[in-house]
Amino acid sequence: MSLSQRLQQKLLQKLSPQQIQLMKLLQVPTAHLEERIKEELEENPALEGGEDGHDDLFDVPKDEFDANEDEYDNDGSDDEYDKIDISEYVSDSDDEVGDYKLRDDNYGDPNETKVVPHKVETSFFDTLKTQLLMLNLDDREKKIAEQIIGSIDDDGYLRREITAIVDDLAFRQNINSNEKEIGNIIKRIQQFDPAGVAARNLRECLLLQLQRKKNNGKSVEDAIEVIENYFDEFTKKHYEKIQRGLNLDEEGIKEVINQIIKLNPKPGGQVGDANKLQSYVIPDFFVINNIGKLEVTLNSKNAPDLRISEGYRDMLRDYDKGSKKDRRQKEAVLFIKQKIDSAKWFIDAIKQRQHTLLSTMETIVEHQKEFFLSGDETDLHPMILKDIAERTSLDISTVSRVANSKFVQTEFGTYRLKFFFSEGLVTDSGEEVSTREVKKILNNLIDDESKQRPLSDEKLTDLLQEKGYNIARRTVAKYREQLNIPVARLRKEL
Repeated sequence: MSLSQRLQQKLLQKLSPQQIQLMKLLQVPTAHLEERIKEELEENPALEGGEDGHDDLFDVPKDEFDANEDEYDNDGSDDEYDKIDISEYVSDSDDEVGDYKLRDDNYGDPNETKVVPHKVETSFFDTLKTQLLMLNLDDREKKIAEQIIGSIDDDGYLRREITAIVDDLAFRQNINSNEKEIGNIIKRIQQFDPAGVAARNLRECLLLQLQRKKNNGKSVEDAIEVIENYFDEFTKKHYEKIQRGLNLDEEGIKEVINQIIKLNPKPGGQVGDANKLQSYVIPDFFVINNIGKLEVTLNSKNAPDLRISEGYRDMLRDYDKGSKKDRRQKEAVLFIKQKIDSAKWFIDAIKQRQHTLLSTMETIVEHQKEFFLSGDETDLHPMILKDIAERTSLDISTVSRVANSKFVQTEFGTYRLKFFFSEGLVTDSGEEVSTREVKKILNNLIDDESKQRPLSDEKLTDLLQEKGYNIARRTVAKYREQLNIPVARLRKEL
């Protein structure tokens, strides 16, 4: 095979680094935007937060690839510095700066000592390790017990194989042990609080909790037998088989089931503040109903006060007024220009982010106006990303980035923007309705059903068709699964 050379022209479309950064900035939720701005403030000394912005500096900066190439092609000669133009960074109106701009009354004494409060918490691991002190163990057994506790996950389960723990002790701590010794120490740790800790599976976890209540009546003893001998039947809700096997009446099986459902399937989740992480949603938008007129506003954190550093502007003024300009001064000016350009681009990117978010949200509110006025999910209209993209003249990928990571607060609650997007379904009357509306009605039907005789997917399909929704049984099953609702057999209650 011979080698050859040839010329070929190709037309490629590539995103500039600025465009990539803008897309990433758009995807950042409000909760993390402040952190992203702090990072930029730390990296770029020409950018600072404040209330007194300078509009003349907020023009769109030139692309870094459009810069004068002569500045970089002269091998460090002085000619590259002779072409420095700082007129766009320094204006005559900025020569005299008022005293009020130089004062900063918002900060206290920098020498003032501040005490920052911090949260003190006890982890699940520390709770178990504290209880370990109550056991009579030698140093070797204590190290083994600590290894076992370290293998317990946040739910309180010991899902790691005993053979793997034996190997860890041998290779990492040079302790030779065996499965029998590890098993005995595990049994002692299983006596710790909370009940059920260090269980290998759900069945063992429930048994450990029931065994501590063994003297609380016959229903507890029957519950232990159910978990030991009828666990599969219990998980599948085959209560008739359990009732026949234990020879229980209707009231007796109810007491047994109540004893079991009161148990905690994740004992580790109730211990230690570290395991009680609560998720707080910071809304990106607020929608207010002002006498029938919907008003959309951005969270104030989406509109930070950013400006170009006054100190950097003063440096450029001093350079412009100076008569003697040596090489070192010119190098400093080039650095300042680069930082100011970067700061101007970031400020413009923040503004573009605000415009894109507000434009997208206003279009969604206009499309789903009935829902924002009533709060009823059945008032939602079919809406896909393409609908919003066409109305806002944005790309579908841009709308997707906004919808997937942003929240809106209304008088009916806080919703993810993705909540308002759904496909359409045509009714018998020819009207197009949102699949969200169908799911809402399906959920209401299941909520109102008799739990002794829950509705099957086939019966749910018939009820929806009676309401005019032309839908197949497999579609009902798909919507039910999306709503995290189990099949009829698993919804059955005594």
